[in-house]
Amino acid sequence: MTRASCIALVLVCAAAGCGRGAAPPQPPADVACPIRLVDATAASGIDFHHSDGSGGRRYIVESMASGAATLDYDGDGRLDVYLLTGVPLEGSPPADSPPRSRLYRNLGGFSFSDVTDEAGLGDPGYGLGVAAGDVDDDGLADLVISTYGPKVVYHNNGDGTFTDVTTATGVDDGLRVGGGVSLLDMDADGDLDLYLANYVDFTCATHIPEVSDGFPVYTSPKAYDPLPHAVFRNEGDGTFRDVSAAAGVAGTPGPGMGTITGDLDDDGDTDVFVMNDGFGNFCWLNDGHGVFNEGALVNGLKFNGDGAPVASMGVDSADVDGDGRLDFFETTYQGEQPVLFRNLGRGLYEDVTRLTGVGDGATGNVKWGCGFADFDNDGHPDILYLEGHIQDNVSLYDRTTSYEGTAVLLRNRGDGSFTPVPRSCGTGLAVPLVGRGLVLDDLDDDGLVDGVAISSRRPAVVLRNESAAGRHWITLVLRGVRGNRDAVGARVTVTADGVSQVAEVRAGRGYQGHFGSRLHFGLGDRRRVERITVRWTGGGETTVADQAVDRVVLVREDGERFDLGPGPTPGDR
Repeated sequence: MTRASCIALVLVCAAAGCGRGAAPPQPPADVACPIRLVDATAASGIDFHHSDGSGGRRYIVESMASGAATLDYDGDGRLDVYLLTGVPLEGSPPADSPPRSRLYRNLGGFSFSDVTDEAGLGDPGYGLGVAAGDVDDDGLADLVISTYGPKVVYHNNGDGTFTDVTTATGVDDGLRVGGGVSLLDMDADGDLDLYLANYVDFTCATHIPEVSDGFPVYTSPKAYDPLPHAVFRNEGDGTFRDVSAAAGVAGTPGPGMGTITGDLDDDGDTDVFVMNDGFGNFCWLNDGHGVFNEGALVNGLKFNGDGAPVASMGVDSADVDGDGRLDFFETTYQGEQPVLFRNLGRGLYEDVTRLTGVGDGATGNVKWGCGFADFDNDGHPDILYLEGHIQDNVSLYDRTTSYEGTAVLLRNRGDGSFTPVPRSCGTGLAVPLVGRGLVLDDLDDDGLVDGVAISSRRPAVVLRNESAAGRHWITLVLRGVRGNRDAVGARVTVTADGVSQVAEVRAGRGYQGHFGSRLHFGLGDRRRVERITVRWTGGGETTVADQAVDRVVLVREDGERFDLGPGPTPGDR
């Protein structure tokens, strides 16, 4: 689906009733709200204002910016928030106060402080994608950032500051338009390697202006050649080596956006799922030694259920129907439904978007940042995604949509099907935004998952979860000993009253972002966890029995368990 051709399509779509006029059905306002997300931006202290660096020329890269991350950068047990921005591009007027990416330290009580200057994270360049992880095994969360330009690696110094170590690490795949970033232990050697998605072969000098029906528009990625992606192997000494060719990915270009890792074919190693914009997705299946075979067409993840490529944006994964297998959700462009892929087992997937209600009325706008989270702690993962167009003048020629959208929340009915939560359920769902990156995590340590959304050219939106209390939960922090310290790639099964839930630890997900390194499980009215089973990357299994609920629990690969209580989890073990 190209941007320009979408104009004609949506006019047809409007006549058929599938555009903005057919927004997701909204239950009556007086219906009790099972989930309440409140706009807590003003009170939170997060005063970030995003920029796409635009100056009126409509460079394609402007429409992609930017992703976000949550991480505990200072080891105090609270999750901090890092928000990326673009910077002025060629031809843009100079700014009195240049836009900067910003790090917000979590002070507790849903209060944040801008510590960008102290941390040294304000200028990574034109920020697009980000992932956090302990890449040098020193117990601290480092950052890898994808930009329009060179990739950037920040080393966490352990004193609240970061150092740019890009040159020293050897992470360099040229001056490219980057996409999602994923950290993974692809060869099970105990350290974190890098998968770096790239987009298209664009520079400001090769910009292709486009006009549609007399209106200037952002052009389709199909106007440019897609770029190959890159894989860097962690050498274990603070450096990385480009193994893109040996890993099998160098010869397969694609306009990559969101990325996520996971064991997609249940063979015990970590694979990579990549969203390609209008190109057909990549599913890189790992042979266990860090060599990948692209299998998206065979396993059903390349196209939607109609056999068509979609403008894939963001991606996340959860077991939506309780069958013990991880399913995938992807966001898409205007005129396209988002896609929910159900895992059939043995590495096969099917599009169940229409069967589950995920796509009902969802074609009216472009869909970006997304994530699964059990917002009401009923034991079933819900979906939150962001709307927002790329064409800032779209209202001049298309009455079926708008530049601004909202956050859209879909509640899991408990059987893997979904229903929209009314926008009246908390002020957060009614905030107009031009959505891009989204992070979801428990930011105030109350057992409820909150969110922060990047809104292009606008202030960020902070969503505090104020759903009714009373349902139980457990949050798991995993620590590898023989494997990578962050336990990226580990699969966890939590069983309570005979009901099991499954999740995996990831570094990089959603729309070019990073969140959810701590695994949160809603438990409903179950008051005790019978068993926690962890399958670690590279083999080995740990089982923890008889665990209290409503608390954070640290589980180590050597079998040790630490009950950290219901609040923040300072320090490390």
